[in-house]
Amino acid sequence: MFAIVEVGGKQYRVEEGREVVVDRLNAAEGATVELRTLLVSDGGDLSLGDEEEKAQVTARVVEHFRGP
Repeated sequence: MFAIVEVGGKQYRVEEGREVVVDRLNAAEGATVELRTLLVSDGGDLSLGDEEEKAQVTARVVEHFRGP
């Protein structure tokens, strides 16, 4: 199962248990945030639009860092 979420105007593919590096998330380290869900797939079926209200994607902020 995977989901497409929007963070800071960009879209990311996320899966349960995976880490994702995103740009400029306004939350403290260790905080839990809810991400805007655009699409959810269980490997066969896709859910779009208002159907995502059933699915919530939450993430924990591990750390803030600056790239090169």
